[in-house]
Amino acid sequence: MAIAHITLATRDVERTRDFFAATLLWRPVATPHNVPRDAAWLQIAPNQQLHLLRVDDYQPTPFEREFGRHVAVEYPASEFAALKLRLVEHGATLVAPLRETPFERFFFLDPNGYTFEVLDADRVPE
Repeated sequence: MAIAHITLATRDVERTRDFFAATLLWRPVATPHNVPRDAAWLQIAPNQQLHLLRVDDYQPTPFEREFGRHVAVEYPASEFAALKLRLVEHGATLVAPLRETPFERFFFLDPNGYTFEVLDADRVPE
């Protein structure tokens, strides 16, 4: 079983779509015509997407953190410096990990307040 998509609520679909396209390089794809609200779909990897839906009163929860709700993605550690620059340039907040690991990783808060963990794609899992 694999994850097909993750859906995130946002007050600003266009800004959030553009953030992920510019930082994580996820490619916007066509949104189905039967979605009854402002939305955007992005291709993360083959058969994996991020779905963004506008929710006017969306607020991040206090559970968005390392030991709480977060989304983890893999990225080559050799490209972390460039990724961190793109993230900050587009409004993300970098967050240092609370727990040490034998591989490189970091966290960021996207402009909506969601927590993302970026793991070295070449790591040996713990």
